[in-house]
Amino acid sequence: MGQSVSFQSNGGTTPGYLAKPASGTGPGVLVFQEWWGLVDHIRHVCDRFAEAGYVALAPDLYHGKVATEPDEAGKLMMALNVDQAAKDVRGAVTYLLGQGATGSKVGSVGFCMGGSLALYAASVSPDQIGAVADFYGAHPNVHPDLSRLKAPVLGGFAEKDGYVTPEVARQLEASLKGAGITTDFKIYPGVDHAFFNEERPDVYNAEAAADAWNRTIAWLKKYV
Repeated sequence: MGQSVSFQSNGGTTPGYLAKPASGTGPGVLVFQEWWGLVDHIRHVCDRFAEAGYVALAPDLYHGKVATEPDEAGKLMMALNVDQAAKDVRGAVTYLLGQGATGSKVGSVGFCMGGSLALYAASVSPDQIGAVADFYGAHPNVHPDLSRLKAPVLGGFAEKDGYVTPEVARQLEASLKGAGITTDFKIYPGVDHAFFNEERPDVYNAEAAADAWNRTIAWLKKYV
């Protein structure tokens, strides 16, 4: 359904994946990758958003690199240039708003590493991002400035997550609420990190994934 694209980002170019609904227009949503990179799972998420009526863009924050093994993914995640990511975010928002995304604000959705980046994006472009959905977000070097955040934040986390534990999720929610941000966090019982990724049969949970997806669509409809 979608296509590979490139967009301007502070004098450079950034690759990405863009998916549009049949109408060609609709609310916009940014989709931020897991630590693997811009892989088929993230493209499929964009396609699903397009089927739901959204114009979805996944910026490739690794600029073409992908990982197939956890060690390699961890190295790519730790090598992420956060300053460059901020430039990519601003360029992605501008590009998305020029590609059929209606309104003046877009949603920001991310998974794993991308969950933290979805929050970060909302702090980088607070006037252009109207809602965030953070799926089990974690990145040790990404620290969103919550004082700049304006968008309400939906959270989806996993009880058995050894990376982003329920305690970490609750601490994040408390910090957001302390900053005056509207939140709605849910910790799914009995599931593990990456429960939304259908390409990970070792952790995928269809029931939790469906609930998290429906909550995300409802959140975007409400705020974007």
